[in-house]
Amino acid sequence: MPVTVIRWLLVALLAAVSVNSVRSDHKYKPGDEVPLYANKVGPFHNPSETYRFYDLPFCLPAHLKEKSEALGEVLNGDRLVSAPYKLDFMVEKDSEIVCKKTLTKEEVSKFRSAVTKDYYFQMYYDDLPFWGFLGKVEKDKTDPSEEKYYLFKHLHFEIHYNNDRVIEINAKADPSAVVDLTEDKEVEVEFMYTVRWKETNIPYESRMEKYAQSSSQPHHLEIHWFSIINSCVTVLLLTGFLATILMRVLKNDFVKYAHDEEAADDQEETGWKYIHGDVFRYPKYKSLFAAALGSGSQLFALALFIFILALVGVFYPYNRGALFTALVVIYALTSGIAGYTAASFYHQLEGTNWVRNLLLTGCLFCGPLFLTFCFLNTVAIAYTATAALPFGTIVVIVLIWTLVTSPLLVLGGIAGKNSKAEFQAPVRTTKYPREIPPLPWYRKTIPQMAMAGFLPFSAIYIELYYIFASVWGHRIYTIYSILFIVFIILLIVTAFITVALTYFQLAAEDHEWWWRSFLCGGSTGVFIFGYCLYYYYERSDMSGFMQTSFFFGYMACICYGFFLMLGMVGFRAALFFVRHIYRSIKCE
Repeated sequence: MPVTVIRWLLVALLAAVSVNSVRSDHKYKPGDEVPLYANKVGPFHNPSETYRFYDLPFCLPAHLKEKSEALGEVLNGDRLVSAPYKLDFMVEKDSEIVCKKTLTKEEVSKFRSAVTKDYYFQMYYDDLPFWGFLGKVEKDKTDPSEEKYYLFKHLHFEIHYNNDRVIEINAKADPSAVVDLTEDKEVEVEFMYTVRWKETNIPYESRMEKYAQSSSQPHHLEIHWFSIINSCVTVLLLTGFLATILMRVLKNDFVKYAHDEEAADDQEETGWKYIHGDVFRYPKYKSLFAAALGSGSQLFALALFIFILALVGVFYPYNRGALFTALVVIYALTSGIAGYTAASFYHQLEGTNWVRNLLLTGCLFCGPLFLTFCFLNTVAIAYTATAALPFGTIVVIVLIWTLVTSPLLVLGGIAGKNSKAEFQAPVRTTKYPREIPPLPWYRKTIPQMAMAGFLPFSAIYIELYYIFASVWGHRIYTIYSILFIVFIILLIVTAFITVALTYFQLAAEDHEWWWRSFLCGGSTGVFIFGYCLYYYYERSDMSGFMQTSFFFGYMACICYGFFLMLGMVGFRAALFFVRHIYRSIKCE
């Protein structure tokens, strides 16, 4: 059964790649009907707070039909329905009347509230997205202290075509054709639209490029490359620091310890060699530790697969739902990595309760994510927003978790439990642990985490703004090659700084480095969440309980995922380093 479901999920992922293809082949003859769907409306500055198009009292078409959505489209909040306008191929119209309508006081209040909050609408014409605003707010000419609220009632559509293909569409409201909504009274309104067709030489294959132009303009590219240069300088400085300081110190340590071995046997050992009998003592809460490594490994694999799909061009602008579909499917398919890594490492640490370890691995990231989703989905339902997932979509996600994620997690756990791998410790662990000497405050866990997270965060913070502006705004991010380079730099810096802090910890004769290296590696996630606070209050205009809840709720889950992933990277680098230095000396 799981194999069948996996095959179905792969088909769904491939379908997400081509989700933009409508039922036609995008070729039309003059007079043919071209698919036009209204998607959603909402406050411009609150990207998560979107509503169905006809939640506002627009004119309903004669035959209202809803477009079937893929999983990723539903997760993205898309709810496509037939639009009230009729834009047939190469058919021009002058002031075509959509409908004449008398707005009641309640409907006037709805539209006025939408105009006040700077509502926009989004539609898709032959799978080309376009936007427009519902109205405008102006100062009263007779009394500047008062404001007037106007609803646009006339839209101008300008459509570009190349032979039998639609290339581009723009929608502009006529600023002179408005309806005054300032007072709570019934208003007569006549909704109209105009259609103009223009020929263009732009090929069909390039029609989506205009949506990516903002992120690839020379000014933005210059900033992106500055970000990479800044990150590379950080990496070079850190690498140089490690190469000159750590290697010199280690070389002196090796010479000193070799000299001590030739000296009197009763000479007291000091430094990191002094704790060689404790440095490989298994950590506390080893089941939780193994589960954190397993979850971090799965999220690391997820990030790599997402980058691969992005670099091959899957996530082009407005490929609706492709990213969300890929995240769900790949996370489900990589759960075996989490199970294998956690169970294998737990087995190496001589753990016995592997069932509890697997349950902990499966719930360590999904548990907080599920609780956050339940709360935010309840908020979206209360707001009647499109972010609220339908019951059928929730059932599909639960089935994926039940039929794919859980079986693969168990299979990976069984394979890891039965693996013959043993923990490789170059020195023997003593029976009783040595007492850790008193340490100054700056060598405690929290200050060390602060130092460990600052450098990796400084290497990526410039790029973070563009990512946030894309995820929580209306910008388009398409320069995935630069993002991948920044991601690699983040991994390198995280590994290097964790290794450096681990050495200083061992030199202070503190042998409890296991959890410390994981926490120091993952501390960048805490810095990213701190940047969330800065971005929300200083760089964005988001407001309202729903948008605030969605932003901080989902960003907390994302930062927690970064904490697990980078914590795993930090520990793996520290483990490799510790094994190397203790393998290089002779310990009795």
